[in-house]
Amino acid sequence: MVKHIILWTLNPELSEEEKASVKRGIKEGLEGLVGKVPGLIDVKVNIDGRLASSNCDVMLDSTLESPEALRGYAQHPEHLAVANGKVRPYTVARTCLDYEL
Repeated sequence: MVKHIILWTLNPELSEEEKASVKRGIKEGLEGLVGKVPGLIDVKVNIDGRLASSNCDVMLDSTLESPEALRGYAQHPEHLAVANGKVRPYTVARTCLDYEL
């Protein structure tokens, strides 16, 4: 199994209301991929409870069956639709950590 962890920083030019809406869209979009993307076992997107000590806004914590499943996820059309429509237009920084369990 593989863990795929992403941290994003939202565009600081977004209003607080826009940030809240964007976060909800990212959460709904990514968590909705379970059952649609082969090999994607679990997705949790954390958008709440951020402490002032944080330097990012949104966290993706996902589990996939294998490194091959991760490669397939990255190229899957439904994932790309979420990434290109709900994530990339609103973020300014992305950090990724992938590791095998």
